[in-house]
Amino acid sequence: MLDKFKTRAIVTFGLGFIFMWLGAHGATEAHVNYTAKPRVVLPPNYVKEIRPPSKKGSPVIVDFSIFVVDINSINVEDMDFRVDMFIHQRWLESRLEIPDDIFEEGDDYVTLLPEVFENFWQPDPYFLNSKIAEIATLTHKFTSVTLYKNKTVRYAARMHAIIACQMEFQLYPMDIQVCPIYIESFSSNNQKVKLRWSDSGVTLNPELKLLQYNLGQPLELEESDGYMPEKVGNFSRLTVYFRFERQIGHHLIQTFAPSSLVVMLSWFSFWLGLDAIPGRVTLLVTCMLTLVTMFTGADIPPVAYVKALDLWMAGCMLSVFAALAEFVVVKVLDVQYQYQRISNMEKGQCATVASWEGGAVRSRKATQTPTTPGQTSLQGNGGPPKPARRQSLLSVAWTDTDTGVEKIMWREIDKVSRAVFPILFFVFVLLYWPILLMKSS
Repeated sequence: MLDKFKTRAIVTFGLGFIFMWLGAHGATEAHVNYTAKPRVVLPPNYVKEIRPPSKKGSPVIVDFSIFVVDINSINVEDMDFRVDMFIHQRWLESRLEIPDDIFEEGDDYVTLLPEVFENFWQPDPYFLNSKIAEIATLTHKFTSVTLYKNKTVRYAARMHAIIACQMEFQLYPMDIQVCPIYIESFSSNNQKVKLRWSDSGVTLNPELKLLQYNLGQPLELEESDGYMPEKVGNFSRLTVYFRFERQIGHHLIQTFAPSSLVVMLSWFSFWLGLDAIPGRVTLLVTCMLTLVTMFTGADIPPVAYVKALDLWMAGCMLSVFAALAEFVVVKVLDVQYQYQRISNMEKGQCATVASWEGGAVRSRKATQTPTTPGQTSLQGNGGPPKPARRQSLLSVAWTDTDTGVEKIMWREIDKVSRAVFPILFFVFVLLYWPILLMKSS
């Protein structure tokens, strides 16, 4: 029994020792494999702070491309816009030592871990006019590194950035904003690193739609060298221009069409007599307040200079204000006319007038005698001729020499206004839209 117990203990101890040895050996091998991965492609004397060697001291060429996923939040107050995109960089790292066994069968590339990529030399481009630029993250950073057999390194990342744009709103709401994105190397000047657009350049998501803008095509790409005084040197720079054309349909429905209808509504006041003073005043004042509320509540960029929409607003408000001023003028003329009428009746100068019908004076049994131009004499019942009122711009009423009907100035002004105001507004519209369309094009 004792021998069996000793035998069992020895076997158990031996098996435990074997398992411990295998575990320790496996852990050591895994640790060696993990730490050896960077050394698979990097030579022992590799220094990541030194750029890859190039022929005759020429700069390292870094091909750059962008795939724009979405553009949103075009902010006219802060003058910026947000862009979500994929960026891709390619460059040749000739110092790598790439064994064939790291590639899967039939592949000429291998995807490396981000931890491995930290040991590589990397270019340092940045967005020169960005307010915020960062790599998108969810559970980890959305980046990938691909190594090709020809020693080309390809870096890809999903980014979102807020780009500043100097916008101009003189032609608002038919303005066209041209917003560039400047990409530049931060620490390596153009003698060490040169950025250039790849064949794909900048590609837009075919399903990309903007809320108030049309994204003009094609995009303009530039490659240049810009001098940076704060970094004291010339640095390679890439530029892509986005063209945002504002859609005017929203403003036609929300601003131009309603304001035109309000101006037309103010013309109805010319058809109302002075006996409807409360209705006429209420109509004009309501039209003016409606225009003020409409334009103050509109989403207008708060800039100091005059915009195209400001000119339209001024034209509409000036038309309604002129209609209100016309009402004040005709009311003053009517008061003067009533005062002159009462004064003439008190002096007995209207003995030959039979009736006053709607403000028109008709002479009963009156004969006209030749007088000097602009004068008319009335002779009733054989009485002596009396001089009539002289027709002039300052007269509040006069008698028509052909019909003998008295013309009252305020009524004549209302009649003329019914045609003059629409004609003037129509001329304003004919001048406004062609000039605006010509400038915006």
